[in-house]
Amino acid sequence: MALSEDEIMEIKIWEVSRSKDYPEGVKYSLVYLRKGKRILGYDNYQGHGHHKHFRGKTAPYEFHSVERLFEDFLKDLEEARNEGQNGEGRDQEP
Repeated sequence: MALSEDEIMEIKIWEVSRSKDYPEGVKYSLVYLRKGKRILGYDNYQGHGHHKHFRGKTAPYEFHSVERLFEDFLKDLEEARNEGQNGEGRDQEP
């Protein structure tokens, strides 16, 4: 996927010890930024559980697997980029 010079996509996935905060043994942060503002993000930050940030809102995310996480992120990324090209993007503060 080609990104323009004002877009950044960062994907971090760690294998961690299973714990109350990370029962699957996975910690992750996937984010898409446009012009320095977060447009889309998926993470399971300690104490917050699985959730995503999209269209200026935070919503729970049902985690199934790392593969599914990546697929879901790419699907939302495509939608967010299409909205941005149409001038419909709802940027969210970083």
